[in-house]
Parts: sequence; structure tokens; C-alpha cells
Amino acid sequence: MKGDTGNAMFLVLARKVEFFLPGEGGSERVVLKQVSEGEHFGELALFDEKPRSASVEAKTDCVLLELLREHFIHDIVRSEAAVLAILSEMAVRLRDTNALLSQRAAKDVVKEFEETLSWSDKLADRVAELNGSWVFILGLLGVSLLWIGMNALVPRPFDSYPYQFFNLFLGLLVGLQGPLIMMSQNRQAAKDRAQASTDFRVNLKNEVGIENLGRELQAFRKELEERMVEIERAQIELASPSTARSARVSSGT
Repeated sequence: MKGDTGNAMFLVLARKVEFFLPGEGGSERVVLKQVSEGEHFGELALFDEKPRSASVEAKTDCVLLELLREHFIHDIVRSEAAVLAILSEMAVRLRDTNALLSQRAAKDVVKEFEETLSWSDKLADRVAELNGSWVFILGLLGVSLLWIGMNALVPRPFDSYPYQFFNLFLGLLVGLQGPLIMMSQNRQAAKDRAQASTDFRVNLKNEVGIENLGRELQAFRKELEERMVEIERAQIELASPSTARSARVSSGT
């Protein structure tokens, strides 16, 4: 599990296991990779004794081959081919991580989504947008007053009161508006899901980048402390001969 002290790597002989990051603060866990037969995991524990960086779960009964760190140091290190194979696999995973970090996770998904819409979908969105505006309300009121005025002023009205043809027109308008609005709302929901998925990838990339930056800062701080210790030791060694010569001169005087 993530956070546990690691001292061995494992080779999957049968079935497969799943890598994931446990959820924190009520969030769902993040699946990183599935390791199948012939693949291995946990090789970083052979080189350091730091806590595990991810958790592993077997979806079904599986067979694993365990290689302890002490066995690796005393036996496997003597085989050049084995060491090169492990280093090669670690290099591949490091390249995959660098490729993930170098990709642009942020993108305008709404623009990409709208570019794939057909003319009928765009028409439905325009109708839904028009229905929720004052232009539609004022336009419908104007058409209603014009219709009533035309039938009230002419000697022989083409649609006298109670304006059956106009009621039929309004019924058709309302009947068509409902499905068009629902179609537009479904597309908006799909846009929101795509945007949420992009936001998740951006946040995940930022978390990985921050973790890598933290590890680099920790390594830099450790290296800086070691260099400061070396500088202080060198200063002490340089100061010691001068102190000894001063003492000899004082004695001779």
C-alpha cells in the first residue's frame, strides 16, 4: 500500500494487478496502470527504502514472484544482464512520466466539441438560445399584436376571433421548442462532462508535477547540506596547520 516501507519488487506470473492512488478527503482513487503477466512492479524499493508511492490491488487471484532487496544486492547485482534489464525498464517508465508531464493537459474542449456539431445540432442550440432571450418574447408579442390587428381591421378577416390558425401556430411552436431545448441541454451536459474530465487531468498533472518538484527540492537540500559539511571540514583542515605553526612560533619565541 502507499506509504508502506518497501524492501522488495514483484513479478506477475499469472493474472494481473492494478496500480492506483488512494482517494483522499472523500475523493475517488485514481487508477494509474494495470500490470499483466510477465511485468513487474515495486523495483524502486530495490534501490532505496523509502515508502511506496502507490497502492496495488489484485482484481482476481494472481501469482507473484517476490525479490527481496538483500537478495538483489548479493545475487542479482552480479549479473550485468539483469541489472541492465531493470535499469532499462526504469528508464522506460521515466520516459513515460516525462512524456505525461510534457503533454498539454489543458485544452478548449468546448471549442473542440462545437466543431464536431452538425448543422441541425447548431440550429437546435440557436433556437434554445433564442427562446431564453427578450428578443423572442418581444418578437412573439409583436407578431401576436400584428395578427390581431390585421384580423380586426380588414372587412373579411382570414382568422377571426378566437384565432384558431394562430393558436395552431403557437401549439406547433411550443411542441417543437420542447425537443429542441432538451437536445441542447443534453449537449450542454456532455460539454460539462468533457470539461470536468479535462479539469481532472490538469489537476492530476499538477499534482504529479508538484510531487516531482518536492522530491527535487528535497534532494537539492540534502546535497546542499552535504556540500556545506564538506566546506566546513575543509576550512577546519586548512585552519589546523596555521594554528599549529602559530603555536610553534610562540614556543620558539
